[in-house]
Amino acid sequence: MTRSKQSPFVNHVGIVIEERRAGFSRLTLAVGPEHINSVGVVHGGVCFTLADTAMGAALVSALEPGEKCATLDVHISYLKPVVTGLISCTAELIHHGNSIAHLESSVHVDGALVARASANFAIIKPRA
Repeated sequence: MTRSKQSPFVNHVGIVIEERRAGFSRLTLAVGPEHINSVGVVHGGVCFTLADTAMGAALVSALEPGEKCATLDVHISYLKPVVTGLISCTAELIHHGNSIAHLESSVHVDGALVARASANFAIIKPRA
């Protein structure tokens, strides 16, 4: 279990990278009072950030040396509200093309599916 060394924002939010290998990642976030919105549940942006970060981590681990990636679009469906607990997110690389990759992620709390997301990422080749 490691804190991200690549993004001060991810560390600020409280995301922990539990597992990362080519095309897969598993991240967690312990819900704190700073994650709760004005109606008493975890802000949707927290789950969105977790899903986007997990998908990016899964892709980065599958890139060639010198390649980078950037999120092009994300679609997320919120299925249940989150109030407390440890949020976990797994992400998987579904398609790795030459310039675009497609990934999917699932967000869980205590074994219950609370959100699903899919995204397309640009693969940025190093300049020659």
